This record gives sequence, C-alpha cells and structure tokens, in this order.
Amino acid sequence: MKAMNATQIVDGSRFNAFHIALIIWGFIIIMFDGYDIVIYGSVVPVLMKEWSLSSVTTGAIGSYATLGTAVGALAFGYLADKIGRKKVIIICTVLFSVFVPLAGMATSPVLFAICRVIAGLGLGGVMPNVIALTTEYAPKVSRAAIVSFVFCGYSIGGILAGLVSRVMIPEMGWRPIFWFAAIPLLLLPFMMKSLPESYGQLLRRGEHGKVSQILGKVNPEFKPTGQDTFEVGQPSKEEKSSISKLFENNRGLSTVMFWLACFSCFILISALNTWLPKLMMETGYDLRSSLTFVMVLNAGAIIGTIIFGRLTDKKGFKIILIPLYVSGALALCAIGLQAPIMIAYLLIAVIGAASIGLQNLLNAYVSQFYPADIRSTGLGVYTAFGRMGGIVAPMLVGILLTMQLTPQMNFVILSIAGLIGAIAISFVKDQRSEIKRQPIIGEDAESSVNL
Repeated sequence: MKAMNATQIVDGSRFNAFHIALIIWGFIIIMFDGYDIVIYGSVVPVLMKEWSLSSVTTGAIGSYATLGTAVGALAFGYLADKIGRKKVIIICTVLFSVFVPLAGMATSPVLFAICRVIAGLGLGGVMPNVIALTTEYAPKVSRAAIVSFVFCGYSIGGILAGLVSRVMIPEMGWRPIFWFAAIPLLLLPFMMKSLPESYGQLLRRGEHGKVSQILGKVNPEFKPTGQDTFEVGQPSKEEKSSISKLFENNRGLSTVMFWLACFSCFILISALNTWLPKLMMETGYDLRSSLTFVMVLNAGAIIGTIIFGRLTDKKGFKIILIPLYVSGALALCAIGLQAPIMIAYLLIAVIGAASIGLQNLLNAYVSQFYPADIRSTGLGVYTAFGRMGGIVAPMLVGILLTMQLTPQMNFVILSIAGLIGAIAISFVKDQRSEIKRQPIIGEDAESSVNL
C-alpha cells in the first residue's frame, strides 16, 4: 500500500474541535510564559528599593534570566526533534511552574536570580515547541493566523502580570505575584491527556496507527482504516546534523536574517519587559500609572497580532513586518516627549504591536519557513539567537539609566533595534521557504513542497 502524505491531510483540514483544543492549551501555556517573564519588570521598582539594587545589578538579573531562556530555547528545541514536542512542552511547563514561585520565596538577590535562570530554561524551551506543534497541525489556509492567535496568550499573560501587580503590590507586596505562577501544575494531568504528539515524531518511531487516529481527528474527511501508512515528505536519513540543514537549499542567508530580526525584536521586548515601568517613572509617571503602561503595551500586542496575523495570510509576511518594525521605531522616538496621556497610551500600544506582536508574527513566519523534520531545531536556534538580544537589553538599559540621559534619548537608542529588524527581514528569500502554497488532498503531490 502506497504511503499517504500526512502533511497534505493536515493542510487540507478544516478548523474543528481538535484545533480548538490545541489552540486553548497552547494559549494557556504561552499565557503563563508571558506572565512569568513580564512580572519581573512589574516588580523592578519595588525590588530596587527593598534590596537596594543599582540599575546595573537589576539589569544583570534580567539578563541572567534571559540567558536561561536562550539556553532553554536551543537545548529543548533540539531535544524535541529527538524525543517529541509534547514531552518537551510538559517538561518545560513543570520547570517554570516550579521555579518562578520559588523565586517569590527568595530571601536574597542571588537566590532570586538562580531561580529565575532555572525557570528561564523552561520559559525559553516551551515557546518554540508550542509554535512547532501548533504549526504542524493547523490547516494551511489559516496557519499564520492560528499560530499568531496562540501567541496572543503571551500578551494576555503580560496584561495579567500588570493587573495583578497593580492590585497586589500596594496591599500584599511583590511575593504573591510569583506564587500565582504555580497554577499550570494543577493543569498538567489534563494537558498530558489532551495535547497530541507530533505526527512527524510518531512516524519516525513507526507508530502509524497512532498517526492514523490523530489525522482522523484533524481532518474528518480522512477515514482511518487501521492499516494506513504515512510519510512526511522525503524521509530524512542523512548523517548531517539538523542545525546544518538550516543552511541547505539556499536557506543560509534567510536563516541568518531571521536570527538578526529576532535579535532586534528581543532587544525591544526584553528592554520593555524589564524596564518599561521604571522608564515611564523616569518620564514622570507614578508606579500605578507605569504598571498601566505594561497592560497597554500587551493590549497593543494582542490587537496587532490579530489584525496583522490575518493580513499576513492574505498579503504575505514581509509586506507586513517591515512597516511594522519601522512604525515601532518611530513610536519609540516619540514616547519620551512627555505627550498627553492618551497619546502616550496610543504610542505604547503601537510599540506593543511592533515588538511583542511583531515577534508573534515572526514566529509564525519562521515556523512555516523550515521543513517539518527540522522545524523545532530551526525555531529553537532562531529563538536562542534572538534571546541573545534579550540578554543584552536589560543590562544595556541599566547602563543607560546610570548615564543620566534624557528619557527621550533612552527610547531613541532602543528604536535603532527596530530599524535593524526591518533591514534584516527585507533580505529573507521567501522563494526558498515553505510559505509557498501547498496542494490540498487530491491535487498533484509532486507539485507540493516536501515537508
């Protein structure tokens, strides 16, 4: 019996209950990922006062934690291609759900930083694997929009972090904000039961029966017979490492440009996650108002992700991402001018769309660029390189604050990252990616791009 192309079956599927469940779990996981990352910036002003931390030390703690996310993205992205994405997602969720609450119990900056670094391993590792799993099972026609929507969970988590901090800090202090992050541990049994394993991983283990059952749920038009066999494009038996494959088939330049674009984006995201409340207080706002800007930033990210995520399905990624990078750079230049509060909210919302929201879209772009057998590795390496920007940013802003520059100049310096990202995306070669249209079931398989 001729093996069927599993990728074509998924591509031709229509949105159904299977996809809804996948989106819900992905959304929840990424929501707590975002919450756990953003809460540090929300408590920075309080920690600096309580522990008498300098700006440089505070930035260093943020950088150490981001280093953990970079290592986690690289290590768990590679591991997922070996043991499966579902297992790695569960492992990562346990890591950050345990060590973020432990950070809330720390009695010194050193213990706090250690817990944040270990939690960062899980926070960094879970993101590329949720992207890869969602991409693998999403219908082709709405893949970018679905992936982008799942990563709105990050911004919902950021809004939740700002809201919880605004309510709890004046009444209960900063520690309970971190304990709230243990909630995913209660959901683990349901998560383990509901999340599907990667069909590519199952096929590499020869578990065609399980793949047949899963594909029957993904695409009800496919009727499992119990004797079905599948393939995922061309079997990969080369001795080359997965990382080396990222540079094959003229993907090299685009791969490097994605890394640079992600690096630029994470400079903006990490700088804002760590320092936005403090930077807005430097501009003249009080702590409560500054925490409101955290919520507006993430609300802008959600709106931008939903609107521009749908547009990328229709217009393509580059035509959306390049202007978005530039608009973020312009808004950053303007935010330090002490504009009226409503204009400041609008500018922060634009910055949110052009940083966190843009990263969501960029994730969807990269997730469709690489073949399925190296997708987790591609996303993991890309995210790990990008997070190097996240490592640099907290320390960079901490140093800028010690230089007594004007608030506007601090934001202008950060805006350079947006311009670099726009230039990098302009060099990506779409013709070498998986973003080309793939045929649905019944069309000529030879014209498809092999996954």
